[in-house]
Amino acid sequence: KAKVFDIAIQTGAIFAVILVYWDKIKSTVLALPTQSRAQAFAMNVLIAFVPAVVLGLLFGKVIKEHLFTPLIVASTFIAGGLIILWAERRQAAADDVQTGTFSRVQTVDHLTALDAFKVGLVQCLAMVPGTSRSGATIIGGMLLGLSRKAATDYSFFLAIPTLIGAGVYSLYKQRALLSFDDVPMFATGLVVSFFSAWIC
Repeated sequence: KAKVFDIAIQTGAIFAVILVYWDKIKSTVLALPTQSRAQAFAMNVLIAFVPAVVLGLLFGKVIKEHLFTPLIVASTFIAGGLIILWAERRQAAADDVQTGTFSRVQTVDHLTALDAFKVGLVQCLAMVPGTSRSGATIIGGMLLGLSRKAATDYSFFLAIPTLIGAGVYSLYKQRALLSFDDVPMFATGLVVSFFSAWIC
């Protein structure tokens, strides 16, 4: 039940993401019937979402049974931190105003379908316990040629279907363990998760 709670309350954080990016989400949805840029953006989010669904369904059980160990969690956490430090230094060199060099993709609207698929594959690294999903997608996006802003924005847009899907799927699978008495606990977790994420 504790693991279900940890996954489910992430939905609260995603509501905060939706609030922060509401203007972009709203304009994209309204423009979907007529504008190719909005259609391409929505398709890119879907393309990046698919790898996590497929690999999660195929290997989710194996990962939970064999990789949730203190050694693996600690090792991936430390390795992730070192990769972030290295990637930040690399990005600073890539976006050098003095030399006139900049990242290949400056905004989320400039991503190609191949870029989206690659970021989607990078997101799957977060299935390894101790790996941050947002960290993997942001750093992975930067290494693939996205600017820091494009990588960050895209990571959050991709989080919306990914984490909501994971939360709903987890609740459905563990529904037998849950009862009406759990509603206050989950509601409190969702609310606190929403406000803490929104403030951050």
